[in-house]
Amino acid sequence: IFFSCIEAFSSVNFFLSRYRFQACVYFASVFQAMSCGIHYLASVFMAVTPNFICGFPGNVSSILFHNSSASSIQDIWTLWTSTENYIVVQLENGEIWELNQCSRSKREVSLELAYEYKGNKSVYSCSDGFLYDDTKWKSTVVTQWDLICDREWLAKLIQPTFMLGVLIGAVIFGDIADRLGRQRVIWFTSAGQFVFGIAVAFTFDYYSFVIVRFLLAMVSSGYLVVAFVYVTEFVGIKARTWASMHVHAFFAMGIMVVALVGSLVRTWWVYQIFLSIATLPFVLCCWMLPETPFWLLSEERYEDAQKVINTMARWNKVNTPCKVSELCSVQQDDLVSDRMSENDTSSTKKHNILDLFCNWQIARRTITVWLIWFTGSLGYYVFSLSSVSLGGNEYLNLFLIGAVELPCYIIACIAMDKLGRRNTLIPSLILSALICVLIMFIPQDFNILIILANMAGKFSIGVAFGLIYLYTAELYPTIVRSLAVGSGSMMCRVGSVVAPFCVYLRSVWIFLPLLLVGIMALLSGILTIMLPETLGKPLTNTLVEAMEMGRNKKSSSEKTPPAHSGAAPEKIEMFGQETVSAEK
Repeated sequence: IFFSCIEAFSSVNFFLSRYRFQACVYFASVFQAMSCGIHYLASVFMAVTPNFICGFPGNVSSILFHNSSASSIQDIWTLWTSTENYIVVQLENGEIWELNQCSRSKREVSLELAYEYKGNKSVYSCSDGFLYDDTKWKSTVVTQWDLICDREWLAKLIQPTFMLGVLIGAVIFGDIADRLGRQRVIWFTSAGQFVFGIAVAFTFDYYSFVIVRFLLAMVSSGYLVVAFVYVTEFVGIKARTWASMHVHAFFAMGIMVVALVGSLVRTWWVYQIFLSIATLPFVLCCWMLPETPFWLLSEERYEDAQKVINTMARWNKVNTPCKVSELCSVQQDDLVSDRMSENDTSSTKKHNILDLFCNWQIARRTITVWLIWFTGSLGYYVFSLSSVSLGGNEYLNLFLIGAVELPCYIIACIAMDKLGRRNTLIPSLILSALICVLIMFIPQDFNILIILANMAGKFSIGVAFGLIYLYTAELYPTIVRSLAVGSGSMMCRVGSVVAPFCVYLRSVWIFLPLLLVGIMALLSGILTIMLPETLGKPLTNTLVEAMEMGRNKKSSSEKTPPAHSGAAPEKIEMFGQETVSAEK
């Protein structure tokens, strides 16, 4: 692993020194991916529910909590240990009230102030509002709009509705990027993240808050989806695997920013503003990013494509940039051969989602891949969202949960090229399941051990989550590859929508979310054993070739490592290879 890391960092240094233009475009694009991580996890602190009790009707003269007396409610919060507790207060008019979280009762006989009372009581609703513990947070959206008691379900919908926006945004902006270009979508979604992020802080009620957050989720998801495509089309073949994987790393850095800002700012709308302006530098300069030559050529905008290629050549100090006419001649030959083969196999049939279930072998593969996508997303967000409830310093917990992803993707890249995709995926999934079980047996007093175990769980599920993108593309033939990756991504979004509800099951049993993730991870790991290994094998073009992949044990001499081909069709890879060699 050590020598593999040295080799990897040497390759990165070579890429940065030789391909300056691609490096600048890459780091500028993925920098904004931090804002996606910021907004995805912002609610862990913004929607915190602090300790609270029912308000009282008048001025208080005495306060009693068990055997302790106090002069103000704020002195009681340090003693508060359970939601079943109540506080006894005596008003200046002599009335004695028992204050619970969602109700209050007036003692009919007010002889003396005592905690225990056996007499008659009249129960009232909390018509005078609520009193909140502002020790940690001065204000949250929960305290702003009293999202507690019979309105608690509204607070629990904040994260799921955001994730629903993520699902819809990925579909909409992915299609728009293919129609209008990557550059315009990058511009719009970047500006949208800033505008909607600031707008969230100035919403006037709960419903406007949820609607603006939903729009923020759409543009954040849209940016992340298009950014993957954008950087993949610019970095070239040799760095494609590492470049695409480490978009996730910048997302994780966004989670770390959430922890840092949350520890410093304790008012939710100020917190939201600070998070939104964290990536403002990119919004101010994103208009300088060029359109990708791939998309320009697909739209037959050859002059614009040549301008971009010439700019790349100047930045990379290449004296003889490649000509679009040469690229078009190579690409045209590929298109002609592809169309001839498509006339034989695809002209009579338009492929749809049912082709992923055309026979038992492919159907079994599809079910397994979908399950891995779902499990990876579910586990990723369950570990992230529940990190603030592990005990100890919740800000440090979230920071560590984000930081553990940075080495995760480095190890994943090395392992998938050295051990293989399947041989990396199986241990990571099964290890995640074992860690979920292990956490259940750790005593709750051992906070440090629990946090370390959760970091290990996030690390292992992160390996699987990052790897499945490339592995899915390699498992399916060209004719249904986009369908396979797209449908898998949809299952990923479904997992992210389900994850917040799974975290809420902690109120039923504290280990229930981990149990569900562990079962799903174990099942996915076992089913992955039946998937074929794709390392060192060429991308397939037909369903017959895809089925044969699992039967053939040896690779032919003509096979090329797919690690450098990514998820793109082979005709695009040829164009990418020509571009890279010309830049050299």
